[in-house]
Amino acid sequence: MELVTKKRLHLISGRSNLPLAQEIADQLGVELDEPNLAEFANGEIHCRFSESVRGGDVFIIQSHSAATDMTINDSIMEQLIMVDAARRASAKRITVVCPFYGYARQDRKSEGREPITARLLANLFIAAGVSRMVSVDLHAGQIQGFFDKPVDHLTAMPVLVDYMRTFGDDLVIVSPDTGRVKVAERYASELTADLAIVHKRRIKSQKNRVEAGDVLGDVDGRVCVLIDDMIDTGGTIVGAAEQLADRGAKEVYACTTHGVFSDPAIERLENSVIKEVAMTNTLPLPEEKNISKIKILSVASIIANALDAVFEDTSVSEIFGGKHLS
Repeated sequence: MELVTKKRLHLISGRSNLPLAQEIADQLGVELDEPNLAEFANGEIHCRFSESVRGGDVFIIQSHSAATDMTINDSIMEQLIMVDAARRASAKRITVVCPFYGYARQDRKSEGREPITARLLANLFIAAGVSRMVSVDLHAGQIQGFFDKPVDHLTAMPVLVDYMRTFGDDLVIVSPDTGRVKVAERYASELTADLAIVHKRRIKSQKNRVEAGDVLGDVDGRVCVLIDDMIDTGGTIVGAAEQLADRGAKEVYACTTHGVFSDPAIERLENSVIKEVAMTNTLPLPEEKNISKIKILSVASIIANALDAVFEDTSVSEIFGGKHLS
């Protein structure tokens, strides 16, 4: 007796970033499955898939972010619950798609008696029954090693580079601190642009507090683009922009994959010398934070192409020509 099985793709989304999930579904030409997420009176989350996922290839999308009536911890727990539901419903393979991976900055112990929460989160996903993880621009590449399962580390570089090309040829890519120099070098190389670095000093024991220092590189009279994987409170990026303006930069732009924008980020950006801030839609941007300076770029096609490659068991690296691994 010979059985010919047909692969089935199931795309399921949590509630934290439904517009991005719908874009990905449209790119793939599939419908989002309904997880029927709801909360009990005491706040516990409940999930029940509307259709069978038995033997299917299940992709569960969730940005780890706060949303309406949800905290970042709620969004993580919601994704874990959906993973458990898929495993108990006999899904053949479960892939978690985390456009923004929560707790990524807690990837090591910087002081005594601290947790490594990025590893803890990876352990939770593995315990829940995950077969694979897909994420975009992890804050620290070593997070891939926290998973004992395959990890596809995507990059928003293609869409951000296309945006930067509109600024002309005399461009300087700027790293806002020494820790992001390798990322800035990749962008400078792709754009055949010059590189500059803003040296900053982080104030120990004070979260989200930094002091900008000197600028290494020629920025006088030139268009400068600050590049970072995320903007949280905006202190680093705004301080770096001021340093560039003080040294004669013609215009200053900022590009980031993840626009976290915790208070007082929006106020800082609004009052800064930065002309425009480009972010991707890995995280939802609340309407009250969508100021005129912010431009949103979509990474839906990048994620959709990666999910299609995973489903078809073809190479994800070829989508980026291997450049996302450098």
